[in-house]
Formats: sequence, C-alpha cells, structure tokens
Amino acid sequence: PPPGLEPGTLWLHVTPSRVRVFSQATGTRPDGLIVSGMSPSIAAWHPLIIGWIQWLAAAGRSPETIRLRRHQLYRLAEAHPAGPDLTADELVVWLASQAWAPETRRAMRSAIHGFYRWAVRAGHLDRDPSVDLPAIRATDPPPRPAPEAVVAAGLGSPESRVRLMVALAARQGLRRAEIAAIHSDDVVQDLLGWSLRVRGKGGRVRVVPLHDDVAGMLRDRPPGWAFPSRSGHLSAGHVGKLIARALPGAWTAHPLRHRFGTVAYAGSRDLLAVQQLMGHARPETTRRYIRLSDDALRSAVRAAA
Repeated sequence: PPPGLEPGTLWLHVTPSRVRVFSQATGTRPDGLIVSGMSPSIAAWHPLIIGWIQWLAAAGRSPETIRLRRHQLYRLAEAHPAGPDLTADELVVWLASQAWAPETRRAMRSAIHGFYRWAVRAGHLDRDPSVDLPAIRATDPPPRPAPEAVVAAGLGSPESRVRLMVALAARQGLRRAEIAAIHSDDVVQDLLGWSLRVRGKGGRVRVVPLHDDVAGMLRDRPPGWAFPSRSGHLSAGHVGKLIARALPGAWTAHPLRHRFGTVAYAGSRDLLAVQQLMGHARPETTRRYIRLSDDALRSAVRAAA
C-alpha cells in the first residue's frame, strides 16, 4: 500500500478497465496504483468519496466516468476540507466563484448532486444540500469540425498508433474512451466487409462499419488491446493527448468527431444513421455535431424564394 496511511485506511487501485478498493491490511501494492487526492488535509471526505466510488462501480459506471467523478469530488473537498456536511449556500458560493464554461459547471453540479443523493440514501448524511442548487442551462455551441488540413496532419503522424487513433476519430466518429478500449476481438467480418464493436457511453455497444483502410490498420495491430498499456489499455486522457500532439495549433480529438458527423451527414442526409454511428442516445445530440455547409443554407433560402 502507499506509505503513510493509517491502519485500516482504504485506498484505490484504478486501471483503465476497472476500479478496486483495498484496505491497507491487504498487503502488497499492485502495479498501476493511482492514489489521486488522498491528501490528509481532506481525510474527513475519504470514506464517503470511496463509498460513492464503490457504488458507481457496482452500478456499472465506466472507469473513465469514475475517474472524472472522483476528480470532481476532490476539487470540492479541497475547497471545504472540514468535511462534506455543507449547506446549500456554501455550495452556491463555491460554484459561483469558479470561472468554468457552462458545460463544466453543469457536469460539476451533476456530480455534486449525485454524491449527496447517494450519501443521504446510504445514511451517511442527514440532508442533501444540493437539492437547492440552481439549475444550469445547457448551452448549444456551434459545431467545430476539424478542417481537412488538420485531419491530414494527424494522419501524417510518424507513429502508426497515432495515425490509427486519428483515423478512428475523424473517419469513424469514435470518442477517445471508445478508441482506447478497442480490442482485436472487436474487429469482426460480416457479409459486406469489416466492422467494429464499440463500447460507448452507459455500457451501450454498437457496431460500426469500418473503412477498408481503417480495418487494415486495426488488423495490423498485434492481438489484444489495440492501444495497450502496462495495466491494460491506454486511458481516454492519454489517447486525447497523443492525438492533440499530432494535430497543428490548438486542435484536439473532439473536433475530429465533429468532422465525422458533418461529413457523414453531408454525404447521406440521414440524421438517424449518423446518430447510430456516433453512439448518441438522441438525434438532438447528433445535430449539435453537424455543421451545415454554406451551399446547403443558400439552397434552403433559394427554395423558399
């Protein structure tokens, strides 16, 4: 176990594929141990955060979601080290003091609400201060598809694995976490060619037809995880960093997915097909990824004339 922990302290072993909770008494430290945020200054939060993480893992939340929720709660804990028995006013003041984008603010509010709802139901706290938090409106930013020159730069990376990551994001529409978790068993052949079983958000699995060249790149990888690490497969965050390093300027992996949505819709005019390929639960979400061309807008104006 990590040095300096009191007897009986719980600690976390987190890998890209699972989350395990250990007691200090369990003995040896496994490879890949990550003890993020286990600062003594917020010791009053540790039992509840670890309990909530266990609950999320039991509910089947993905390791990436669990990592994010843990990070969000530790940010709140660091601002209130005395413990989680906060008032609604204290939560409001803290949220108001953060210079976050609206989507980040909504995600943090959701994490706080989920944590306190669990803590009250589990009997750890008597009241839920998050019920009085103000609602945060969802924003609808315009689509930002990566230009073809940016995609070409990424596909020109000297690293074969990075070229494959870029192709999976830009040409197949996969998320970072979906790219990270690809296994050789997920590449399957059907009557029309090669397809990929993709593990998406919420544990939903979809089958995506593969471009021939992308299928070839995947099949050229050794058996097992397409992007292995010492403890399983790479994390979504690491995949995102590798892609961003291969792209010019400030471009990142997510605009590659916007590029896929925009190009796929322009070529098919089938919003439901693009929704299924991208793994969205609702077509309204897919619509936010699609940037209509100037020609399409001008044609609509001419049609109404």
